Amino acid sequence: MPLITSPSNEKVKRVRALLEQRKARRTYRQMVLESPRLIDEALRFSQHHPDYRLAFAFYANPTPRARETLDRLQAAGVPCYEVTPAILELCTEAETPQGIIAVAPIPELPWPEPSTFLILLDRVQEPGNVGAVLRSAAAAGAEGAIIPPGTADPWHPKAVRAAAGAHFVLPVRIASWAEIPSLLGSTTVWLATPGGEHVYFEVNWREPVTLILGGEASGPGPEAQRLPHRAVRIPMARGMESLNVAVAGALLLYEVARQRGWMK
Repeated sequence: MPLITSPSNEKVKRVRALLEQRKARRTYRQMVLESPRLIDEALRFSQHHPDYRLAFAFYANPTPRARETLDRLQAAGVPCYEVTPAILELCTEAETPQGIIAVAPIPELPWPEPSTFLILLDRVQEPGNVGAVLRSAAAAGAEGAIIPPGTADPWHPKAVRAAAGAHFVLPVRIASWAEIPSLLGSTTVWLATPGGEHVYFEVNWREPVTLILGGEASGPGPEAQRLPHRAVRIPMARGMESLNVAVAGALLLYEVARQRGWMK
């Protein structure tokens, strides 16, 4: 295939749109994978989901690790285009590019029914924090993640990088507040808040639960607080009022996992 050198190339413009525009990611149902590890995760996912196929990849001066991934892409029949380093720089926001990126469909994983362990991210506006919580949720055994209005796009490039492959194992649903009750099913809703009545390690997390984590600045919004819920808190010393949402999420999620007995 000829070397791609122009920013006006249609595939280059597609990548730029997916990096910059939530609307483009929603319209095309695609995301950008900016590391060999993430691309390898997508390839593994495609082996178990025949309808899932990476759209294409770009490469320029790939590292040895990226070259291995490139070989796997080509063996899988994914179109791979060599581009100039300047074009690849336009097509990635990663701090340490490794010479390869790929465009892949957003995974469509079935929603768990019945649900026993869900997470809802309300007004979490930093994409990196959204991705970090999704990563912890997947690792702790959560069955699904709900993204209501006002929360950063879970398929934003920063979120995809921070999630480190969680998108391929954890069902994620963007939903309106009107749709959310049907996704919650019969779970008990626990709202994480500094003023919560219950300390997190005293809660019975063995029952079906949904954990709501609020935004970094102002916490859960009024729609979340209107849901029938109980409030849980993480004790803090020395007058500290809050934790980073990704840190708080990891603590709470792993307490659920610990109580459910699978973490040995």
